[in-house]
Amino acid sequence: MNAYLVLVTAPADAGRELARKLVEERLAACVNQVPGVRSVYRWEGKVVEDEEVLLVIKTTEERLAALMKRVPELHPYQVPEVLALPVAQGHPPYLAWLAEATRIS
Repeated sequence: MNAYLVLVTAPADAGRELARKLVEERLAACVNQVPGVRSVYRWEGKVVEDEEVLLVIKTTEERLAALMKRVPELHPYQVPEVLALPVAQGHPPYLAWLAEATRIS
Protein backbone atom coordinates (compact mmCIF):
# COMPACT_ATOMS: atom_id res chain seq x y z
CA MET A 1 0.00 0.00 0.00
CA ASN A 2 1.41 3.39 -1.00
CA ALA A 3 0.46 6.35 1.16
CA TYR A 4 0.29 10.01 0.14
CA LEU A 5 0.21 13.35 1.90
CA VAL A 6 -1.89 15.89 0.05
CA LEU A 7 -1.43 19.56 0.90
CA VAL A 8 -4.30 21.98 0.38
CA THR A 9 -4.69 25.58 1.55
CA ALA A 10 -8.15 27.02 2.15
CA PRO A 11 -10.08 29.63 4.12
CA ALA A 12 -10.66 28.32 7.68
CA ASP A 13 -14.41 27.65 7.37
CA ALA A 14 -14.04 25.98 3.99
CA GLY A 15 -11.12 23.94 5.30
CA ARG A 16 -13.20 22.47 8.13
CA GLU A 17 -15.99 21.48 5.76
CA LEU A 18 -13.56 20.09 3.19
CA ALA A 19 -11.75 18.01 5.82
CA ARG A 20 -14.98 16.51 7.14
CA LYS A 21 -16.33 15.63 3.68
CA LEU A 22 -13.09 13.97 2.56
CA VAL A 23 -13.04 11.76 5.66
CA GLU A 24 -16.78 11.02 5.46
CA GLU A 25 -16.35 9.98 1.79
CA ARG A 26 -13.33 7.79 2.71
CA LEU A 27 -11.10 9.76 0.37
CA ALA A 28 -8.89 10.57 3.36
CA ALA A 29 -8.15 8.69 6.56
CA CYS A 30 -7.28 11.88 8.43
CA VAL A 31 -6.99 15.59 7.73
CA ASN A 32 -4.95 17.90 9.95
CA GLN A 33 -5.96 21.54 9.86
CA VAL A 34 -2.98 23.79 10.59
CA PRO A 35 -4.19 27.32 11.38
CA GLY A 36 -2.34 30.58 10.98
CA VAL A 37 -0.99 30.11 7.46
CA ARG A 38 -0.40 33.40 5.69
CA SER A 39 -0.20 32.88 1.95
CA VAL A 40 1.36 35.42 -0.41
CA TYR A 41 0.83 34.70 -4.08
CA ARG A 42 0.27 36.27 -7.47
CA TRP A 43 -3.30 36.13 -8.76
CA GLU A 44 -4.74 37.93 -11.78
CA GLY A 45 -1.68 40.19 -12.06
CA LYS A 46 -1.64 41.28 -8.40
CA VAL A 47 0.25 40.14 -5.31
CA VAL A 48 -2.33 38.95 -2.79
CA GLU A 49 -2.07 37.96 0.90
CA ASP A 50 -4.62 35.74 2.65
CA GLU A 51 -5.02 34.06 6.02
CA GLU A 52 -5.66 30.37 5.43
CA VAL A 53 -5.45 26.94 7.01
CA LEU A 54 -3.18 24.25 5.64
CA LEU A 55 -4.87 20.88 5.25
CA VAL A 56 -2.52 17.91 5.55
CA ILE A 57 -4.52 15.06 4.06
CA LYS A 58 -3.52 11.40 4.44
CA THR A 59 -4.72 8.99 1.77
CA THR A 60 -3.71 5.95 -0.27
CA GLU A 61 -2.64 5.60 -3.87
CA GLU A 62 -5.93 3.78 -4.54
CA ARG A 63 -7.96 6.81 -3.39
CA LEU A 64 -5.63 9.55 -4.67
CA ALA A 65 -7.20 10.12 -8.10
CA ALA A 66 -10.70 10.42 -6.63
CA LEU A 67 -9.42 12.80 -3.94
CA MET A 68 -7.60 14.95 -6.52
CA LYS A 69 -10.86 15.20 -8.48
CA ARG A 70 -13.06 15.86 -5.44
CA VAL A 71 -11.04 18.62 -3.75
CA PRO A 72 -11.55 21.17 -6.59
CA GLU A 73 -15.29 20.30 -6.64
CA LEU A 74 -15.60 21.16 -2.93
CA HIS A 75 -13.09 24.00 -2.74
CA PRO A 76 -14.19 27.66 -2.96
CA TYR A 77 -11.13 28.78 -4.98
CA GLN A 78 -11.06 28.80 -8.77
CA VAL A 79 -7.60 27.20 -8.73
CA PRO A 80 -6.99 25.49 -5.38
CA GLU A 81 -3.57 24.32 -4.29
CA VAL A 82 -3.61 20.51 -4.32
CA LEU A 83 -0.17 18.90 -4.07
CA ALA A 84 0.30 15.15 -3.57
CA LEU A 85 3.53 13.89 -2.01
CA PRO A 86 4.36 10.19 -1.75
CA VAL A 87 5.22 8.86 1.72
CA ALA A 88 8.59 7.08 1.60
CA GLN A 89 8.13 5.26 4.91
CA GLY A 90 5.72 5.15 7.81
CA HIS A 91 4.88 3.35 11.04
CA PRO A 92 3.37 0.05 9.78
CA PRO A 93 0.38 0.03 12.18
CA TYR A 94 -0.47 3.61 11.14
CA LEU A 95 -0.23 2.74 7.45
CA ALA A 96 -2.48 -0.29 8.03
CA TRP A 97 -5.04 1.95 9.76
CA LEU A 98 -4.80 4.48 6.89
CA ALA A 99 -5.55 1.73 4.36
CA GLU A 100 -8.51 0.46 6.39
CA ALA A 101 -9.95 3.96 6.97
CA THR A 102 -10.01 4.68 3.21
CA ARG A 103 -11.19 1.26 2.07
CA ILE A 104 -14.56 1.16 0.33
CA SER A 105 -16.60 -1.87 1.34
